[in-house]
Amino acid sequence: MLESMTGNAALNELGEFLKKRRSELSPRTVGLPETGGHRRVSGLRREEVAQLAAISTDYYTRLEQGRIQASAPVLDTLARVLHLDDDQRAYLFQLAGKTTTRARRRGRQKVQPQLQRLLDDLTATPALVQGRRGDILAWNSLAAALVTDFSRLPEKHRNYPWIQFTDPAMRTLYADWETSARISVAQLRMEAAKYPDDPRLIALVGELSMRDKHFAQWWGEHQVASRTVGTKTLNHPVAGELVLDWDTLTANTDPDQHLTVWTAKPGSPTHDRLRILASWAADQNVPASDTVT
Repeated sequence: MLESMTGNAALNELGEFLKKRRSELSPRTVGLPETGGHRRVSGLRREEVAQLAAISTDYYTRLEQGRIQASAPVLDTLARVLHLDDDQRAYLFQLAGKTTTRARRRGRQKVQPQLQRLLDDLTATPALVQGRRGDILAWNSLAAALVTDFSRLPEKHRNYPWIQFTDPAMRTLYADWETSARISVAQLRMEAAKYPDDPRLIALVGELSMRDKHFAQWWGEHQVASRTVGTKTLNHPVAGELVLDWDTLTANTDPDQHLTVWTAKPGSPTHDRLRILASWAADQNVPASDTVT
C-alpha cells in the first residue's frame, strides 16, 4: 500500500519505477538517432533521459537512487519523456507525494487571420509567422522556396530551431550558419524564461541537445536575444547569393505570434534574384500554408 510507505520507501520505489520505465524504451522510440554498437544497458541511458528532460544527469541519477524529491514540473516532463500512460503518470506523482492534476496546457496556436491575409498578399516577399518556441504557423510560397517546403514536414517539426539544427541543407543555405543558429538558440533561451514549464519547449531543448553538440554547448552559454531585425546572407541553390534584411512584427492580438519578412533594396542584385525565385516557385507550385492553419 502506497499510503503506508515511509518517505524513503516511496522515494526508493519511485527510483525503481523510473529505472524500469527507461529500460523499456529504445533510442528510436523517443526520436534519438541509433548510434550502433553494443549498449551496456537495456533501454535508455540515464544521461539520455536527463538530456531529453533538460535536467542534469546527476539530478536524474539521484532521483533513481531515491536520494531527492522531484518537483511537479520535473515529474510531468519525465512522464512525457518516458511515455507514461495516465495510470503510470498518476502512480509516479503519488509516489512523489505530489498532486496528480495536470499542468494547464496552452491551446494550439493558430495564425491570426489578419496575418494570414497579409501573407497571402505578399507575393514578392518571403514571409512566415512564428509562434511559441519558433513554431512555424504559416508561410507564403516564396518563404517555402527560400528556406524549405514546410508542408512536407510533420507539424511537430515545423519549428525553425529544429529545422536549422536537423536539416543538413541549412548549413549550406546560410553563409554564416553558426551565427544564425546561435541567434535561434538565444531566442529560444529568452522564451524559456517566459514559459519555463512549457513541456513542448522542454522537449525541444532536450531533443536538440541530444542531436547536436553545438546546440547543447550554446544552450549552456545562457545567451539571450529577442526577435528584432537583422541581415543574413543565403547561398540559395536556385537564386544564388541573397543578401536579405529581415524584420519581425508582433501581432497585438497574440504577442506570441511574430511575422518575419525578408526584403532587399529595390534595384539590388538580391531584389532581382528574389523575383526570379518567385517565378520559379510559381512554376514549381511551391505551396504556401493553408488559410485554415
